[in-house]
Amino acid sequence: MYGLIGKMRATRGQRDAMMDVLLASTGAMPGCLSYIIATDPADADAIWVTEVWTDQASHKASLQLPEVQAAIAKARPIIAGFEFQVETQPVGGFGLPTAKTD
Repeated sequence: MYGLIGKMRATRGQRDAMMDVLLASTGAMPGCLSYIIATDPADADAIWVTEVWTDQASHKASLQLPEVQAAIAKARPIIAGFEFQVETQPVGGFGLPTAKTD
């Protein structure tokens, strides 16, 4: 499995609008096992996104989907920036299959 955890920042006062865009675009993404959007209780403009994919290729392919491209275009004006993104290798957990470890 392939995972990403990232923190992004909306322009002031636009966090909910940005979350709406993200949530509307996460329907059918082949290979996506989990896509969680969360607010940050200590930062009114921050959004945390935690993703789990079957593999890195599935994530990369999702960025070319028309729905995802439309969401990116719609969100671009209200994205203030990306603070960081970390790649992970999920090994399982509630709701996920158990991954084979190397």
